[in-house]
Amino acid sequence: MVRIRHNESWPRRGFAILWGTDTLVELVAPEKVISMRQFFEMAKAWPEDLPAADGDALIVAGLEGCLDVLEAEDACKWLETDLREAVLSFQDFYQGQAGLILWLPSGRGRISMKGATEHYYWKHRAAGEDGLPIGQLLWSGAEKEVERIMDVDDPGVDYDGKHWVGLHHPRIS
Repeated sequence: MVRIRHNESWPRRGFAILWGTDTLVELVAPEKVISMRQFFEMAKAWPEDLPAADGDALIVAGLEGCLDVLEAEDACKWLETDLREAVLSFQDFYQGQAGLILWLPSGRGRISMKGATEHYYWKHRAAGEDGLPIGQLLWSGAEKEVERIMDVDDPGVDYDGKHWVGLHHPRIS
């Protein structure tokens, strides 16, 4: 069963992948979005104040580029180790009281879900038909807890339609 998140509290807690431009602009001024390189540098000493969602979130761009330049096997290893370690460090430092959002402008066209298993995949040039198992790599198989972020409050909205602007996980372990 696909879980849906309509309310506006999601940016302030957990981990999200976002591609909805209007939603991004509501959360942060574009110049406050940091690069993946800045994110890893910040992981050495997390700041007390965060630049997005009124000080409760950090938005990072550049994951697409990182994945695209790596071969599939290297991309999987990097997601599972380096990125995951930094995400867990972020969660631990802020004690789950801040949101980490990865900005993926092409995410809507490159993320897919297998309905029977609810597993999420990232389309990658060298990862075969399904793509990289991004859900398994980022959320350690806890994909059933992932919520689709919708940019409207209508409970009857099509969760695969134009209002699907990202994915949110309340906490990775």
